[in-house]
Amino acid sequence: MALAALLAAFSASAAPIPARLSQGGIVVAKVAPGSQVTVAGKAVRVGSDGTVVFGAGRDEQGPLSVDVTAPGGAARHIGIVIEPRDWPIERVNGVPPQTVNPDPALAARIAREQAEVTAVRSRDDNREDFAHGFIWPVTGRISGRFGNQRIYNGDPKAPHSGMDIAVPTGTPIKAPAAGIVTFARPGLYLTGGTVVLDHGFGLSSNFLHMSRIDVKPGDHITQGQVIGAAGMTGRATGPHVHWGFNWFGVRLDPLLLPGIDKP
Repeated sequence: MALAALLAAFSASAAPIPARLSQGGIVVAKVAPGSQVTVAGKAVRVGSDGTVVFGAGRDEQGPLSVDVTAPGGAARHIGIVIEPRDWPIERVNGVPPQTVNPDPALAARIAREQAEVTAVRSRDDNREDFAHGFIWPVTGRISGRFGNQRIYNGDPKAPHSGMDIAVPTGTPIKAPAAGIVTFARPGLYLTGGTVVLDHGFGLSSNFLHMSRIDVKPGDHITQGQVIGAAGMTGRATGPHVHWGFNWFGVRLDPLLLPGIDKP
């Protein structure tokens, strides 16, 4: 997407808090600078320009409660209607059995590794690296969609937490937006080479199954910068990029991000 169109897409998203929101969707809105905002009872960051961001998880039923108190004390309540989505079933066969039903020792390792990734998602920087919208990290066929129920080797598991893009091993992965690397490590049991890129205000991207990692925690990354390469490390049956997106602990759909061209 051209820069002018990208900025226009973001500007359109930086609108008043909406009345409706899709499951897995993100809100990038403006309130009066200095306002206090809570979402589902949780106080959220408001930028110096009044920017506020939040999202609705896959299973959010709504209404999502948002309260805004302006600097002068005037308060308003918004009950955002959550639009449900149909979640198809994806069957993934040929996965190594130990990655589907690990023994206790492996299960403990997986839990430790996932807890470390979860911990970095609590970061809440006053950086608006998301402010120029998002670009695709790679170009390819979407082989797995956010939220779809996953059945591995016939065994139902948790819904898919991101979007899979099928590309050859070694394909460069570009940062979809600027940010700071908060996690970068090869060899995680389930997710293989894993990178988390924080975009500010609790928004973060994660990339899994990477064959190569070119960044380290603390690195400041620009939009479009190569952070590593696609692969099939961890639990994967073919080379691809898994792009997950979070608002703190809430998983969101990358296809609903500002600036992303829909396939």
